[in-house]
Amino acid sequence: MNLETEQGNSGLSSPFRGTWGVGVTILAIESSCDETSASVCRDGKILSNYIANQTVHEQYGGVVPELASRAHMQNIVPVVDLALKQANVSLPEIDAIAYTQAPGLIGSLLVGSQFARSLAIAMDKPLIAVHHMQAHVLANLIGDPQPAFPFLCLTVSGGHTQIVFVKSPSDMEVIGETLDDAAGEAFDKTAKIMGLSYPGGPLIDKYAQSGNPKAFAFAEPQIEGLDFSFSGLKTSVLYFLQKQQKENPDFVTKHLADICASIQHRIVTILLNKLKKAALQTGCTRLCMAGGVSANSGLRKGLKELGAQHGWEVFIPDFEYCTDNAAMIAITGYYKYLAGTFTPLAESASARATW
Repeated sequence: MNLETEQGNSGLSSPFRGTWGVGVTILAIESSCDETSASVCRDGKILSNYIANQTVHEQYGGVVPELASRAHMQNIVPVVDLALKQANVSLPEIDAIAYTQAPGLIGSLLVGSQFARSLAIAMDKPLIAVHHMQAHVLANLIGDPQPAFPFLCLTVSGGHTQIVFVKSPSDMEVIGETLDDAAGEAFDKTAKIMGLSYPGGPLIDKYAQSGNPKAFAFAEPQIEGLDFSFSGLKTSVLYFLQKQQKENPDFVTKHLADICASIQHRIVTILLNKLKKAALQTGCTRLCMAGGVSANSGLRKGLKELGAQHGWEVFIPDFEYCTDNAAMIAITGYYKYLAGTFTPLAESASARATW
């Protein structure tokens, strides 16, 4: 599946500097959910990656779209300004502007896309639309060591769980994906069942580190092929805790670490068993991770152990490039720039654009 849509040249008079691909500076903007981020990339090297988080959503137990878009409008100008200053780059030095086009919260996406479009018009620079999940995959190309092509990437986040066969920066094929909940949803929803605050995934990871991962057994869904399912696990945890709390109302409090460790162990084994199956089926033994859940310590450790057991190469992005960030938009924008794939100014943001 080729990810380069029929965008063509933007029609802008683009003052490219020097040799094609040399001295290329990209300003990138990410605003798909509740982080406002800007990054500057030059020749494939990240010079800055600034992220403004939104804490307002914690009291609601999830992201409130209207509040998220308002916060983006407040944050985007100072965030871009800080990213340029950190990179020691001025606006006239920018060769192109990349932004997250899809998928995500439409109000949030529109703030970033309209800002990028306006800046491109004002500066007479090319515009580069980026698919959020493609960018997560290409976060593995930030810094060294980098995987050679082809490689398999397990993309795991609050909204997506996929196994992607990556042949080049622009040629990727989704060979497995979730049939219901994403892995990040499984973490957050089971955390909510236990009464943990939002976001619950990092809290499960925190408590799991002092718990016994085999204290409680949760079944692994038997799904054919390379697809995933997590809704059954969520239900299993709910029924298990309801039963235990009938007998002991303090069960969760007394066994929190063990419960978290057991839930995390099952989610990690589901993910890695499918990734192992994909490696054996495709013969591709370069394994990568991407997405917010790839910051989970249990998953990172498990992938490294899987690679060591089979002699496979493993690549995991630094923590700052796992969650939503503009650096991954910048690196993707850089490769699109080299390919000459620019975006018409009329292109609009989309909440659910496919790969």
